[in-house]
Amino acid sequence: MRFRLLTYNIHRAIGIDGRFDPDRIVEILRHHNADIVLLQEVDRAVPRSDHLDLGSYFSRHLEYRHRAVGMNVLMKKGKYGNATLSRFSIGRQRNIDLTIGRRKSRGAQHTRVTVRNRTRNAVVDLFNVHLSLTARMRRKQVRMLMESTDLANLPSDQPCIIAGDMNDWRGSLKRQRFTPSDFVCATKRRRGSRWAIKTFPSYAPSAGLDKIFYRGNLRLLHIFRSRLKLARVASDHLPVIADFEVSTQDSKQA
Repeated sequence: MRFRLLTYNIHRAIGIDGRFDPDRIVEILRHHNADIVLLQEVDRAVPRSDHLDLGSYFSRHLEYRHRAVGMNVLMKKGKYGNATLSRFSIGRQRNIDLTIGRRKSRGAQHTRVTVRNRTRNAVVDLFNVHLSLTARMRRKQVRMLMESTDLANLPSDQPCIIAGDMNDWRGSLKRQRFTPSDFVCATKRRRGSRWAIKTFPSYAPSAGLDKIFYRGNLRLLHIFRSRLKLARVASDHLPVIADFEVSTQDSKQA
């Protein structure tokens, strides 16, 4: 069975032109037509985004029947965090706190999605992350995630994806954290490279901050960044889109 996944830091739907316009994000998401969408920097009831619940807004306008939202940062008015939108049913959902000390709140949103077609289904565990701007903090956060019961208890053959804005400018997390845990980097530019597909800044990409890692009964078919002209303005990041094939032979049921 095949499915398309998209990860995108939407920058609260505020573009590089300083304009809040969630409909630009809607148009980009509609164009790429992903089955599962992982969003970061999603506002809820914040003045800068017209007090909208952006997770609900995108879900409604794009007709995603299933969604999960994990709010990580509490502001004077409103919150923001990560959101997962899915055409497939979401079973387990939990927000894993990756905050370290008094540093800015960070989280990983765990959702368990049942990918289906007419005759078969398979469970895929998804972790939607937004990591620290500091390298040392990022390493600690990924270790916290790997040691969490959500991830540590998953069988090695269980289809699992960790994706999002990892703020990993130098590409060191792949070697230091993900490869030792048997994760494959989908967003590497070429075989054996630590450098990822460039996604930031959107108008002239020079860094691969938005990454996708996977393991288990999954096969990567195709991966690319959005080349829409609108995507270069709608956020300071570009979305990354990956097509996967999931095996049903040993998949665990929800």
